[in-house]
Amino acid sequence: MLPFSNKTSQHLHKIFAFLLGAISCFAFAPYYYFPLILIPFAGLLLLNKTQNTKSVIFFGFGFFFFGIHWITIALNTFGQMPYVGAILSTITLCIFLSLFFLPLNFYKNNIPSAILVASSFTIFEWIRSFIFTGFPWLSLGYSQIPNGPLAGFLPILGIHGVTFLLILTVTLMLQCFTRNWYKSVTIIIILLLIWVGGIFLKKINWTKPVGNPIKVSLIQGNIDQSIKWDKSSIQLSLEKYLDLISKSNGELIILPETSVPLVYQKIPQNFLLNLQEKIKVDGSKIILGAIYNENSNYYNSAIFLDDDKTSVYHKHHLVPFGEFIPLREFIGFIYDEWLQIPFNDLSRGSEKQELFNFKNNQLAPNICYEDVFGNEIIRSLPNATMLINISNDAWYGQSNAAYQHLQISQARAIETGRMMLRATNTGATAIINNDGTVISQLPHFTEGVLEGDAQGFKGLTPYAQYGNYLIIIISILGVLVGLRGKTKL
Repeated sequence: MLPFSNKTSQHLHKIFAFLLGAISCFAFAPYYYFPLILIPFAGLLLLNKTQNTKSVIFFGFGFFFFGIHWITIALNTFGQMPYVGAILSTITLCIFLSLFFLPLNFYKNNIPSAILVASSFTIFEWIRSFIFTGFPWLSLGYSQIPNGPLAGFLPILGIHGVTFLLILTVTLMLQCFTRNWYKSVTIIIILLLIWVGGIFLKKINWTKPVGNPIKVSLIQGNIDQSIKWDKSSIQLSLEKYLDLISKSNGELIILPETSVPLVYQKIPQNFLLNLQEKIKVDGSKIILGAIYNENSNYYNSAIFLDDDKTSVYHKHHLVPFGEFIPLREFIGFIYDEWLQIPFNDLSRGSEKQELFNFKNNQLAPNICYEDVFGNEIIRSLPNATMLINISNDAWYGQSNAAYQHLQISQARAIETGRMMLRATNTGATAIINNDGTVISQLPHFTEGVLEGDAQGFKGLTPYAQYGNYLIIIISILGVLVGLRGKTKL
């Protein structure tokens, strides 16, 4: 025990737990220290066991506050919410998210509890991905993308499956110190089979190339968020994008989310005529982001401009408080008096929408953080041969948000066995291979065009076929095994 009073000792334990949670964030982008994730979680479980304290909430708060503190930037700097209100809102969200770490309290010094903790933690994380529209940011599995051995399980079990294996690794590792030698050796062998197995799984090609590669140009406009929606700056934005488009050599040119800060039907005619001229002369096709008016409903949309037709994808999974107002009758005053977010009450696109057809490729667009939801991205399969994400992470300033978002897109590429093309306002604009590796990307907060080749793929990974069902069934069985074993030991 520490040489302090019990009360002081408890406070120190909570501070230590908070710091352990904060340290966990270094396993994620932009740091990518993927083995590090095991140490803080093991430290927390040992702390709870040896000091008989339950500091999970403080651990979770440290994890989320250091991981997503950039939400404050969006609320205060660009949403014009008072700084105190932005901080309190972020803290409240982090405390709520910390509750999903409560299954860590189930850990005891036995094998059944090790299985119970890994299984229940995974179920809680899965619930976090859809409750109140879902916020699966910083799911633990992302810490292994793209270099960790456990990333090999991603095409089979998805991101939550990697989380399951991480927590199971931590809880089984701790058992090695309390078991006799042959049981400890057995546990070590099991863990080696899991981690070495992941290395071999990474070598499997779950999908096959289809057709010829296409030349793509991904445009990064680097429009400052503080002036993006300012009427006096719109013309400058249009001129900048026309200039970047004219310099683009790709057969497919992709612009970021709301790259044109106007309702599509109100875009100046000369701008659209310039785009049509580019399409006609060079044979290029263009995807741009804009707000789209359809039947008096407004959507955050990706518009595919072809020779003779226009195809539109409407964003389906909207950002709560950013793109629609939940519980408007109760909290509408926040928007009226504090927040100044343009188009904060948009309509939702349908769940299933037509893909963009280009050169024997079926392009599946997704907008902003829609690519956080792996179970939704796979809806476009098996028809989709390529994934396209258009985003604007300028809302979060020069924080880790854009790097974390890139890591998320890498996970979607691995899960689906498809390339992911990302066109963003300020970064990360990147071409991601179907194995999750970043082939090329532009520096953040620079203006430019990323040129490269993109290959379509066909076929289905196991995850694309079964989604999260497989890992959730495994986790439910794990909970039952853990509870049954617990009653016997």
